[in-house]
Amino acid sequence: MATLLLRLSAPMQAWGTQSHFSHRDTGREPSKSGVIGLLCAALGRPRDEPVSDLAALTMGVRVDQEGILRRDFHTAGMDGYYKVSGGVQRKNVITSERFYLVDAKFLVGLEGDPALLSRLQAALQQPVWFLFLGRKACIPSERVWLPDGVQQSDLLTALSTYPWLGSGQPPDQLRVVLEDQNGTLVRSDSPVSFESRRFLPRTTRIDYISTPLPAEEV
Repeated sequence: MATLLLRLSAPMQAWGTQSHFSHRDTGREPSKSGVIGLLCAALGRPRDEPVSDLAALTMGVRVDQEGILRRDFHTAGMDGYYKVSGGVQRKNVITSERFYLVDAKFLVGLEGDPALLSRLQAALQQPVWFLFLGRKACIPSERVWLPDGVQQSDLLTALSTYPWLGSGQPPDQLRVVLEDQNGTLVRSDSPVSFESRRFLPRTTRIDYISTPLPAEEV
């Protein structure tokens, strides 16, 4: 087994798993469906193609900077808004509230077949489509791929030893969310199909690890 590491860093990120049009939530760390969607964009894989090979990867997230939760109140339709079917709707103002994580940084690990992980690493370096961190407004501030992103180690070892990605004074510990069949936290974010938006639940657990030294101190 090997582990592919991704750096997810941006002024804003949004990882909603229970969003409706008028209320767009975000989790406190990347969702599996969001990360797999990012990988599909890198590969140029359309919504109607299977994602079972990517969903089979075991995912873990190390929270290097927790980020701050922010709420944005949206209105559409003051002078009309465009309908999907064409034309302009000139009444019924639409309001929505959207939540984002501000200034968060994550190290995401995906454990699985080394050949698939190498192909994903290459795709992230030359993505077919633009990469976003949850929503199209959330553009990465640093490259997602890491030069040494494919690690020949298991998921927890890779997340526990890779240099800290945050800024400022490192905390003593970092929160790690690990996919675990025996975990007690259930998240409904394992994609079956993006075309029909079908997701399965998966179980996770939360660990705390000592913060690795930053790269310049290794």
